[in-house]
Amino acid sequence: MQNTPCLSAHATTSHANSRTKGQSGFTLMELMVAVIVVGILAAVAIPSYTSYINKSRAKSASADLAALALNMENRYQLQLTYPVYAANTAATNTIFSAWSPTQASYFNYTMVSTASSYTLTATGKGSSAGCTISLDNLNTRTASSSCGFTSW
Repeated sequence: MQNTPCLSAHATTSHANSRTKGQSGFTLMELMVAVIVVGILAAVAIPSYTSYINKSRAKSASADLAALALNMENRYQLQLTYPVYAANTAATNTIFSAWSPTQASYFNYTMVSTASSYTLTATGKGSSAGCTISLDNLNTRTASSSCGFTSW
């Protein structure tokens, strides 16, 4: 009778050790399920994030155009005429030294003006390619659909 408790104690210890050995780590199946779940999340999240970033850059480019339009209107108030230029970003920045576009890395800015009118355009480059935003002296604002918005 005394041998029975010793045997049962030994059997319980042996059974507990075998259970913890089998439970340590992940199985290949669990790891593959986790990888698939992460892949699906990445497939949804990355394009959504990229779209959000491009739309944000386009909104900032539209703000750059509005700031440039304010400079044009200021010049008109002082001289009763718009400056006559057909200029790109660098030349426009020279003409209006107070204007500094925040999205110059992602957009090219052009200004075409006569003494009585102007059209300002931001054209996307790189990841923002295809996005074109414009503003004129009548405050007509347009944006291509690839900008993520069509009116601003």
